[in-house]
Amino acid sequence: MAKAKNILFIMFDQLRWDYLSCYGHEHLHTPHIDRLAAMGVRFTRAYIQSPICGSSRMSTYTGRYVHSHGASWNGIPLKVGEITMGDHLRAAGMGCHLVGKTHMRADAEGMARLGLEPDSLIGARVAECGFDVFERDDGMKPEGPDGSYDPDGAKQYNKYLQARGYDSDNPWHDFANSGVDAAGNVLSGWFLKNSSEAANIEEEDSETPYLTRRGMDFITQAQGPWCCHLSYIKPHWPYIVPEPYHDMYGPEHVPAPIRSQDEYDNAHPVLKAFMEAPVGKAFSRDEVRNAVIPAYMGLIKQCDDQMGVLFKWLEETGRMGDTMIVLTSDHGDFLGDHWMGEKTFFHDTSTKVPLIIYDPSPEADATRGTVCDALVESIDLAPTFVEVAGGKVAGHILEGHSLLPILHGQATDTPRDFVICEYDYSGSPIANKLGASVRDGVMFMVGDKDWKLVHCEGGYRPILFDLQNDPQELTDLGDSPDHAEVIERMYDKLFRWARRPSQRTTRSEEQLLAMRNNSGRRGVMIGIYDENDTPLELTVKYRGRKAANHKPSHGKRAEE
Repeated sequence: MAKAKNILFIMFDQLRWDYLSCYGHEHLHTPHIDRLAAMGVRFTRAYIQSPICGSSRMSTYTGRYVHSHGASWNGIPLKVGEITMGDHLRAAGMGCHLVGKTHMRADAEGMARLGLEPDSLIGARVAECGFDVFERDDGMKPEGPDGSYDPDGAKQYNKYLQARGYDSDNPWHDFANSGVDAAGNVLSGWFLKNSSEAANIEEEDSETPYLTRRGMDFITQAQGPWCCHLSYIKPHWPYIVPEPYHDMYGPEHVPAPIRSQDEYDNAHPVLKAFMEAPVGKAFSRDEVRNAVIPAYMGLIKQCDDQMGVLFKWLEETGRMGDTMIVLTSDHGDFLGDHWMGEKTFFHDTSTKVPLIIYDPSPEADATRGTVCDALVESIDLAPTFVEVAGGKVAGHILEGHSLLPILHGQATDTPRDFVICEYDYSGSPIANKLGASVRDGVMFMVGDKDWKLVHCEGGYRPILFDLQNDPQELTDLGDSPDHAEVIERMYDKLFRWARRPSQRTTRSEEQLLAMRNNSGRRGVMIGIYDENDTPLELTVKYRGRKAANHKPSHGKRAEE
């Protein structure tokens, strides 16, 4: 068993893997996150299971692929019957708590069908993705002519800001995520031209320090072994950050975009549709990148400084000695790379995420400060946490692999030879642009250490990238006859994944193996012609038995 008593599971939102100095960023220095990497293991091939917030997180929280749990886009509820990280951990004697964002939508219809009241203990856990909520803050309170995107967004945070004197019906927008001019006009952070403005808020009141304090508040009062999901909102848009972070970086610190004109001119039809989406067109402009990326870097710098605050506090309170710390992201951000913005495609810019794990146990001493290039998926975290809690991994439900053998120097790789990522765009305007049916508005990515293949439903050819010779994924080889064998091999891996028994979740492998021989010992005799054709012990209940004759024909003969 691991010596870690607790787990602090830190997730940032929309943090690119290569925007940390320990992952090689040239200008953005993140010493506190780098220090955590020096204390643990840094993974360089960690992949999410969907390039969008909600479905990516649901895979992490259930330990299951999107194809298995079905919450395939933001706002798609997680089915009421899905077992979550919290369920697995509580069964192993560890509490599982939330501070921050999940982007989870409850299956209200399923709960009503089963009579689960949202204000009951079980109902609340089902409605909150298996977590016991200390404070949920999805960090989004946009408002439009049809109402609010999330009426409960930033609920407690807005109350906090109002109590601090930020006078507004929505201080999340007017102060935390907007600037202000000399005349007092709000400069909304939704408009990218305002990204270079300083958010109109004291730095200590902004979202990242606020959630850091709330995380420490939880840990202070926590009882017994616990897993705390400290889930930050930033550096997700709106791209605006308070002083002093708003002008730490400028256009001179903005990396050149990873893209080529040939990549755009010859793009696969589905990829081209994403490139030509409004956000892609915006981030293809230098003025947008030069305004947004310095703010994005400032948001990350603030996140790193808050990690310094948090880690120092953990050391002072003694928690660093008994708490595993996991730091990752739910997806990346294109920021103009490959002619796109946002995150909804399969380049490493979006699908590869930072993953750093610090394990305080002596078993992990040999791997401190090491770098691991194993193929890792976000669904690996749930079984890792179950093992830390001392439980048995339910391998028929959890589809990932525990990373403890790597952390403890017992392995250098995971059992898998490919990773999977999925995206369902059937409810997106992109589907209208492509004329895609709901059935065809889906894509799958299968990748290994050498190749990445993207399959698009709807009769399209595949997309193929040579990761060894084209690590920036600029040249699509999906229509190359010279790569037909590679394409076939990658499709074989995708088909192998699609054939997995992912819905066989009510019986474990051990139970199924035991069932193979149980029926014969419970009296079921199929295909046995003579009682002597099978062992005596199996038919003992059928031998030497007497019974009165109740056949109708027997009675008639007796009368005659």
